[in-house]
Amino acid sequence: MTATVVIGSQWGDEGKGKIIDFLGQNADVTVRYSGGDNAGHSLVVNDQKLALRLIPSGILAPNSICIIGNGTVVNPHTLLDEIKELNQAGVNTDHLRISDRAHIIFPYHILQDQQQERDRSKNGEKIGTTNKGIGPAYMDKMQRIGIRAVDLLDAEGLKEKIAFNLAQKQRVLDDDLWEQLPGVDELTKQYAEYGQILKDYITDTSYLINTKLHEQKRVLFEGAQGTMLDIDHGTYPFVTSSNPTAGGAATGSGIGVTKIKHVIGVCKAYVSRVGEGPFPTEQINEIGDRIREVAHEYGTVTHRPRRIGWFDGVLMKYVADVNGLTDLVVNCLDVLSGFDEVKICTGYQTDHGVINYYPASEKELENLTPIYETLPGWQEDLTQMQSYDELPANAKNYLKKIEEITGVQVSAFSIGPNREQTVVVNDMWD
Repeated sequence: MTATVVIGSQWGDEGKGKIIDFLGQNADVTVRYSGGDNAGHSLVVNDQKLALRLIPSGILAPNSICIIGNGTVVNPHTLLDEIKELNQAGVNTDHLRISDRAHIIFPYHILQDQQQERDRSKNGEKIGTTNKGIGPAYMDKMQRIGIRAVDLLDAEGLKEKIAFNLAQKQRVLDDDLWEQLPGVDELTKQYAEYGQILKDYITDTSYLINTKLHEQKRVLFEGAQGTMLDIDHGTYPFVTSSNPTAGGAATGSGIGVTKIKHVIGVCKAYVSRVGEGPFPTEQINEIGDRIREVAHEYGTVTHRPRRIGWFDGVLMKYVADVNGLTDLVVNCLDVLSGFDEVKICTGYQTDHGVINYYPASEKELENLTPIYETLPGWQEDLTQMQSYDELPANAKNYLKKIEEITGVQVSAFSIGPNREQTVVVNDMWD
């Protein structure tokens, strides 16, 4: 069996969707194991741009089963809109499956998200959430009051659960937010209808995945966001509410960790971040502006301009260890063309000396100074190149330096947004 996990190696938006799409052409099953519809990812296929939020990128592989796992939180309204958009674009979604154990997002979760940001802003502590209700849905899951996909198929039980949750939410929502909520009968009717529309998709996906693994099929696991947004290992509290790291693939899909063979980290040749939180190598200057515009670095879902920085080797070494990376894919190498020199962070200068690890302390992260190694840049346009050998020497040296710092082989790199602009150096399946 071959179970391969693809994770984001920075703060998300690294281009995982494109790599999942690329690898998914040879996968029998593709699984999304964490996050919700706040995790936008763009794909370009045959010059057509598709913006997915919840459905795994593997939906574009018609012969692959596409699964939304138990570790996700699902907004049915968003999901149905996305299915409709894909169908209108000519993409068949009959091979989509949803875990019966996946938790469901309700309107009160979205309002609770707004409430929490409102409360935090009073103290100047906004997290920068997308207000999609992701965090509150995970909160209910941990409080054991969440409503799962399987519950949408039982209207009577669903009404009892919704009534209980509404009573809880009335205690935490301001009056103006509470007044926006539909009543229990309306919510029950709406979500029971969602259940009827989605019932052919909802199933025990853990059983399905494990059956395929026993049949020696190729299963590809897709995490949302990136490692540095992981609830445990990211830049807390400026993180998401789930585990997009490789370990989350096992719990978020219902397989044993011993079944995972490869862990592929996707990163950019630089670093980007959306929202608040520490960012040691951030470039708030002409360099950052130039990279942002060349790469069109704006959020898929939020359209917010992304923050830009030089490649952070300290962060990437941490990510390699946390996830147990076996391979790296470096996206957007073409974006750095035209720079006379490029930089890679190799250490952090702190008040107590130089460190080569990623600290947990917010204060320490805010006060450290990156230590850079400067490498000669390249002027050549990379976008039409089809092999590693065609790269200019300085671009090759840049990739070698990333390998040297992280201890992980660069098995592929991309030189443009299209599937065909992914250059494979090592086979990532075998």
